[in-house]
Amino acid sequence: MKRRARVAFATYRQRPGLTPDDQLAAEALEIMGVDVEPAGWDAPDIDWAGFDLVVIRSTWDYQLRPAAYEQWVRSFQSRPGQLWNPAAAVLATVNKRYLVDLAHLGASVVPTVYIQAGGGPSLRAVAAERGWQEVVVKPAISASASGTWRSAGEVTHEDEAAFAAQARAQDLLVQPYCLEVSSRGEWSLVFFDGTYSHAVLKRPAAGDFRVQRHFGGSPDSAAPTARLIDQASAVLALLGAPLLYARVDGVEREGDLLLMELEVNEPHLYLSFGPGAPARFADAIARRLRA
Repeated sequence: MKRRARVAFATYRQRPGLTPDDQLAAEALEIMGVDVEPAGWDAPDIDWAGFDLVVIRSTWDYQLRPAAYEQWVRSFQSRPGQLWNPAAAVLATVNKRYLVDLAHLGASVVPTVYIQAGGGPSLRAVAAERGWQEVVVKPAISASASGTWRSAGEVTHEDEAAFAAQARAQDLLVQPYCLEVSSRGEWSLVFFDGTYSHAVLKRPAAGDFRVQRHFGGSPDSAAPTARLIDQASAVLALLGAPLLYARVDGVEREGDLLLMELEVNEPHLYLSFGPGAPARFADAIARRLRA
């Protein structure tokens, strides 16, 4: 009897099971004769070499121990083709400084100033130099908008104090606040094997600017224009790596996509929002197993 393929969906120890979204993909793979097992990336007793593939899914505490997480990702470099997305692509995007790099390569990115931990200019100086009235500050290594905040108008003494304390401890990004997030929403375009699958438009709760559900944000299925899809695809091409999945987040400004994040590490893929999306994701994984 032919052995069934084993695929690990990497999670984390505090929530080791599959998310409801990833369960949809696991069920599609089960029908195809593939066993999916959740496995915490930081669990001490996992034999990762025993899996045919390891797919990073809900490793949602990596930002708390980035050095340990990067070490775990690097451990797969001796087994190329097992970890997806590939270790090189994940390591290149764990720190959101990649936004500055993509802008230098020609991507249309929300203007971003990278502040290295331990020093740098004041928040007021950053905003004044660029003419930004309202700014958003976010950790360069973060997930689910943790540690992200927005100034209420011009930078205050309280804002400056909060920024200085945060900058002493971690790398930061400073960006102008994009009004489109509140007025139109933030796009998430999902790709499998470099091909567009589906999209959602995420809107923040009234009075907030964060679109994540735990802050009251709400996603809805949406149909982006062909122009937005093409521009998101062009961003993926700049990364220069084969990707099992990717989520391109941004706002639409004058018909063009303005990149906010390129998620190739552990994004929520909104599989339940795209008809046929779980099967498309499962097909992409199955192609890796046949390669």
